[in-house]
Amino acid sequence: MGQRDRNPGSIHTPHGIWEDQEQDAERQRLPIDQNIGPEIFPSRIEIGGGHSGHADKDKADNEDRQDLCHKHRHLLGAAEQYLLFEHDEFTMKPVLDETGRLIPREDYRLSTLNCDGEDFAVACMRANLRYQKNQRREDVKSHHYIISFDPRDGPDNGLTVDRAQALGEQFCKEHFPGHQALVCTHPDGHNHSGNIHVHIVINSLRIEAVPLLPYMDRPADTKSGMKHRCTDAAMEYFKSEVMEMCHRENLYQIDLLHGSKNRVTEREYWAQKKGQLALDKANASMIADGITLRQTKFETDKQRLRQTIRKALDRAGSFDEFAALLLREGVTVKESRGRLSYLTPDRTKPITARKMGDDFDRTAVLALLEQNAHRAAEKTVPIPEYHTAETNRTERGKTQKIAPTGNIQRMVARAAKRAEGKGVGYDRWAAKHNLKQMAATVTAYQQYGFSSPEELDEACSAAYAAMQESLAWLKQVEKTLNGKKELQRQVLAYSKTRPVRDGLKQQKNAKAKAAYRQKHESDFIIADAAARYFRENGISKLPSYKSLQAEIESLIKEKNSGYNDYRAKREEYRRLQTVKCNIDQILRRERKPVKRQEQER
Repeated sequence: MGQRDRNPGSIHTPHGIWEDQEQDAERQRLPIDQNIGPEIFPSRIEIGGGHSGHADKDKADNEDRQDLCHKHRHLLGAAEQYLLFEHDEFTMKPVLDETGRLIPREDYRLSTLNCDGEDFAVACMRANLRYQKNQRREDVKSHHYIISFDPRDGPDNGLTVDRAQALGEQFCKEHFPGHQALVCTHPDGHNHSGNIHVHIVINSLRIEAVPLLPYMDRPADTKSGMKHRCTDAAMEYFKSEVMEMCHRENLYQIDLLHGSKNRVTEREYWAQKKGQLALDKANASMIADGITLRQTKFETDKQRLRQTIRKALDRAGSFDEFAALLLREGVTVKESRGRLSYLTPDRTKPITARKMGDDFDRTAVLALLEQNAHRAAEKTVPIPEYHTAETNRTERGKTQKIAPTGNIQRMVARAAKRAEGKGVGYDRWAAKHNLKQMAATVTAYQQYGFSSPEELDEACSAAYAAMQESLAWLKQVEKTLNGKKELQRQVLAYSKTRPVRDGLKQQKNAKAKAAYRQKHESDFIIADAAARYFRENGISKLPSYKSLQAEIESLIKEKNSGYNDYRAKREEYRRLQTVKCNIDQILRRERKPVKRQEQER
C-alpha cells in the first residue's frame, strides 16, 4: 500500500509496487460537472455541515460551532477516504472486507499542500473558521479536478506514478496557489485499465493572497479569504495548460479546446459500464451452456443512434434525403434555432446534437451533405480505407503510398549477436523473430506498392523531409506562442501595478514622489521592467487580456494540431526505416548511411 506523507509537496514511495475525444480508454471517474480530458475533469465536492441557527444564545452558538467543526472534519475527511481506500466503481461507496473494515488501495501517492503538517480536513476546518466561510450546508466546500493520462503513456513515454504525482503537484502549485490541497495519484482507472490519473482536491477558500493569474477576471480572485471560482474561462485555461503540459512532457494528448466528435455524458458513460457488466455476466452463463454468443459489446441507445445517423449521412446528398433515410429507421430529425435534434420512437423528448457530439450538429451535417452532393455530381466513388496495395493520386500527379497496418520490428543481426556472446537460446528466439518480421516486412513492402528497393529509399528520404518540415513549422508556432505568453505575463504584471502608478500621480511634489516610489519600490521595479519590455518590442498600445488569451488559445490549437501531424510523420518515417533495414538484411544489401534522426522532443 502507498505511504501517506503529511508534509506539503512531498512525493511518496510505495513499499511494493483531456480516443478520439470519446473514450480511447477506461478512465477513473467521479461525479463531475463536465468531462474533458488527457484530460482534466472538474468537479465540486459538496461536503460539510450546516448551521442550526441559535444565533441569539451563546451556549447554543458554542454547541452549534462544535457540531459544525465535527461535521467539517468528518466530511472533509471523506475526500481523503475516497483517495486512500477502495470504492465501488458504480455506487462510489467504500468497499469493506469480511470484518467490515475499509480496504486500502494497493498503490497511490498522496501529498498535501499549504496544510502546515496537519490533516487536510483539519487544516481546511481551521481556515474556514478563521475567515468565517463555508459555514452553510449549501456552500461549496472544495473543488475536485482529475488529470487522466493516456494508458499508452506508461509503456511508450515512460510515465510513472511518481512522475505523474510530480506533474500534479506542480500543476496544483501553479494554478491553485494559496489553496490548501490534496494531490493524489492512482496507477489505474476502472477495471485496472492502466491509465494513471491525478486527483487534485482544493479547499474552495483561499488562505493567501496570490498574483493575478490569466484565468482570473476580478480583483477578489487574488485576495485571501475569498473563494475559488471554476468559470468557463478558467476551464478553457486549464484545458490549454493541460495540453501544454502533455506537449512539454512528450505525452499523448487530445485537442481539448475543440469539440468532441462523440460527446459522452456522465450518465451515458455509466449506462455503458453497467450494461457491459450485465452483458458479460449473461454471456458467461451462455458460454457455460454451450450457446453461441450474439453480442459481446454493449451499446447504449445514443451509440446506436449515432450509428444510424452516420449511415444516413453516408448515403444522403441533401438534407431532405437525410431526413427521409432517418425516418425509415424511425428517427425524426428536427431543426430549431439553427440547431438539430433527433427523436427516436422510444423517447418523448428529442436528443440535441450538442449531447451527441460535434459530428451531428447542423454545421457538420450540412457540410458533409454538400460534400456528398459534390461527389455525386462528379460521379466519383468515395475512396475507401485501404489496407491493400492501392495508391492515391495527388494533385501533382505523383503516387502517394498508403501505409499498411500492423506492427513491424527490426530483424536481429544473428551473426553479430553471436559474436557478442549471445547463447543458443537467444539465437533460436532470434531465428523465429526474424522469420515473423521477414513475413511482415514483405507484406508491408507489397502493401506500400513499392516496385524496387530504390523506390523504398526515395520514400524514406521523402518521409524524412516531410517530418523535418513539420518539425520546423511546429517550432515556429511554439516560438510565436511563447512570445504571446510572455507578452500576456508582462501585461498582467503591468496592470496589477496600476493602483500604485496612479498613486504616484497624486503626489504633489518631487520629495513626496520620491518617498512614494521608495515605499512602493518593488511595484515600480515590476512596472519599469514591463514598460521596458513593451518599448523593446515596439508595443505602443497594450492589447486586452481577452484578445491575448484568444490568440494564445488559437496558437495552442495550431501547435497541438501540428504536433499530432509531426508525430504521425515521425512514426511513418520510423516505419519506413524499419522496412528498409529489414529489406536490406533480406537482400543482403549494403546499408547506406541513414540520416540522423531528429532529437526526441
